Amino acid sequence: MQRLIGEWRVAGLDGTDATPEDLEQADAWLRFDGDGQLVGKAGVNRVRGTWTLEGDTLTFGPVVSTMMAGPPGPTAVEQAVTALLAGPLVLRTEDDGAPLGALELVAGGATLTLRRDPAAGADLA
Repeated sequence: MQRLIGEWRVAGLDGTDATPEDLEQADAWLRFDGDGQLVGKAGVNRVRGTWTLEGDTLTFGPVVSTMMAGPPGPTAVEQAVTALLAGPLVLRTEDDGAPLGALELVAGGATLTLRRDPAAGADLA
């Protein structure tokens, strides 16, 4: 569980309609707190919910968000992120083939790549 706690930037969305340019515009991030709380920005809107990690399976409780409209790029990122947060995900670390310094959250054919946010001062655990 410690490997997940902290603030992460969304660095990749393979297998979705979001492009690298969309990711740059969206500036999406997620923060996993040690008490099982999740907060973040999915692309346009803020999100909040709960999370649990059992083995390598990451599951989210109800995730709620604000409901602002936004430009197409960040909206595509948000749709991809929130769709992934709706179902259980497999957590992959460097030991499982994720890129150095990253985590991958995988469901079906989609992969959400997260990198530690250096501005947040998160320790690598």
